[in-house]
Amino acid sequence: MKALLIGLWSVWVSGVLLIALSLYATQRLPLSKNRIFSHTSFSDLDTPKITIFTAPAPFTGSSRTKQSLAIRSRLALSPQISVILFSQHHSAASFAKSFGSRALVESDIDFTFLGVPFFHSMVAKSRAFKSDIYVFMDTETILLPDFVLALNYAHNLDDDWLLFASPRDVPNFPFYLDEDRKHWLKDGQRIRIQELQDTLGSSWQWSCCDSRMFIAWNNGVMPLHHGVLPPFLYGKGVYNHWLINEALSSGLRFVFDASWTISNIALGDSRRQSNRLVKSSNVSDIEKGSWEYDCNSHLAAVYGLSSLHGFNYSAVMKLVKCDGQYLLINATEDFLHTYAYKKKSLWKRHIPNCWRSKTTLACVVRTIKTWNETSGCSLKDGSVHTKTLKLSFSLESLLAITADENKTVVLTVAGYSFKDMLMSWVCRLRRLRITNFLVSSLDYETYQFSVMQGLPVFNDPSAPSNISFNDCHFGTECFQRVTKVKSRLVLKILKLGYNVLLSDVDVYWFKNPLPLLSSFGPATLAAQSDEYNQTRPINLPRRLNSGFYFARSDAPTISAMGKVVRHAATSGLTEQPSFYDTLCGERGSTRKGDNRCVEPGTNLTVHFLDRNLFPNGAYLGLWERKNVKSACKKQGCLVLHNNWISGRVKKLERQVISGLWDYDITTRMCLV
Repeated sequence: MKALLIGLWSVWVSGVLLIALSLYATQRLPLSKNRIFSHTSFSDLDTPKITIFTAPAPFTGSSRTKQSLAIRSRLALSPQISVILFSQHHSAASFAKSFGSRALVESDIDFTFLGVPFFHSMVAKSRAFKSDIYVFMDTETILLPDFVLALNYAHNLDDDWLLFASPRDVPNFPFYLDEDRKHWLKDGQRIRIQELQDTLGSSWQWSCCDSRMFIAWNNGVMPLHHGVLPPFLYGKGVYNHWLINEALSSGLRFVFDASWTISNIALGDSRRQSNRLVKSSNVSDIEKGSWEYDCNSHLAAVYGLSSLHGFNYSAVMKLVKCDGQYLLINATEDFLHTYAYKKKSLWKRHIPNCWRSKTTLACVVRTIKTWNETSGCSLKDGSVHTKTLKLSFSLESLLAITADENKTVVLTVAGYSFKDMLMSWVCRLRRLRITNFLVSSLDYETYQFSVMQGLPVFNDPSAPSNISFNDCHFGTECFQRVTKVKSRLVLKILKLGYNVLLSDVDVYWFKNPLPLLSSFGPATLAAQSDEYNQTRPINLPRRLNSGFYFARSDAPTISAMGKVVRHAATSGLTEQPSFYDTLCGERGSTRKGDNRCVEPGTNLTVHFLDRNLFPNGAYLGLWERKNVKSACKKQGCLVLHNNWISGRVKKLERQVISGLWDYDITTRMCLV
């Protein structure tokens, strides 16, 4: 019996020694996926500067109330927190002003024609703000003090990191902040944070795959992921999951889930943030028929490392808080590792005290169990990218959306080989705050590209097919066929009651020409002159440039444009000679003075625009100047046409080299 007791005692002692040696040994392990970190106190650490970025919804009704409460909850947490609102809405400035100097509006990013910001443009712009931590979250998300505590912890990690936290849907949020943003109230009475969390804890629902999760990262050395960030539409699903998967796949930053330590309280409707590329047992209501969600799904399916395989979030490290200490655990393993920081001050002993607490271990076990019950989110490797992207707008509805107060639209027509020049043209108009433009695509590829770029695009069914756009330049049969599309489209839009400024994509805009063009009275068509000789009249035969003209929606103009279209249909040339011969007569028989002509059947006046304001590509040799932009600005150019040059490549090179280029083809963003 004595021998048996001695044997059992020896086994027990050996076990204790083995556990101690194991814990010591695991401290020496390199940073790995199986690890646990702890921190005991942050009282001696300063709160980092945190900048929260979001894009508000329209400021109306209950949405305005929710957004206001959400922003106030964030600013109340620390004076080190600032909020940046990406918006072009006219009331955004007054909305932000109500929160004080720590809430700002930023509009200098890329938006779709519906005012939806691009996520990649938001991220790029965030770098202009000096901050220790960058946070992107839904505009109707309430934050509590555990947000700052968790980010304090993350701020002191040695590695560059990216964290995310899934939202907790709350069907009813009966709390509000007092005027000083210091206390939460319910029915006029103060309520403690713990009591508030306990009250909500019985009713909130986890939404582990919801795109309203927020993402945060430190201002570190390493990029978030390899490659470029696609032009995702903010608030339209998928992009948060894509970014997390790319960060995990790239391995450049330590990625972990802080859903258990940060109360990410979502007040909005979870269905509007659903993810068509995310499969989950927790997401049942999926947006259907939305081109914006389709765009994001398409981009996620074809871009980045995650497009090659799925990724399950169950393997991601979890940040939990047990017994007042923060722990990073791997919920998929049966054992936990310790890891010693380089910052020794974060450890009290070689073996942390938390491991001596049974309550800590029980807390970890509960967390793992909870995760197993709520997990099930992964990125699909589906074939969404094969789906045709299509706007849910007709030409008539696009006109109603984009036209300005004078019912005027700017129309351009483009094929795929000119897609980059199209985007440079669009970016320039955006910089000038001109939003009333429309794009007509000549082919399927241009239409798809334009949809993903958030452009108001429509596909013209009358456009010629089987066209090689790499060889479709001035003088070719392809060019002749394509140009005739433009006059037909202009006539169609004029008949719908809208004025049209037709501008080719190779026309660079220095200023908005519409105020001047609109000053011409009714029954007047204002067009650019292609005459380059400074001493000759600008309305000589065949010198009307049909790549830039302004037409009003009135009876004389519509009738005259109908004649142009019919003439061009029977011509073996481009539409440009048809314009001149129809409106000014063959050999200029109806010319008036040096800059006008009159179409006798309709009494439409054609006004040839001042070449100093609207120079063509051969006038004054402007394109050959050392500094084209400076020369044009000095002369007072409103636009400059990049014509009188043969070949698409030469045209592109000339415009890029001159500095009259506003689009980054690598990042798919407008240049700042």
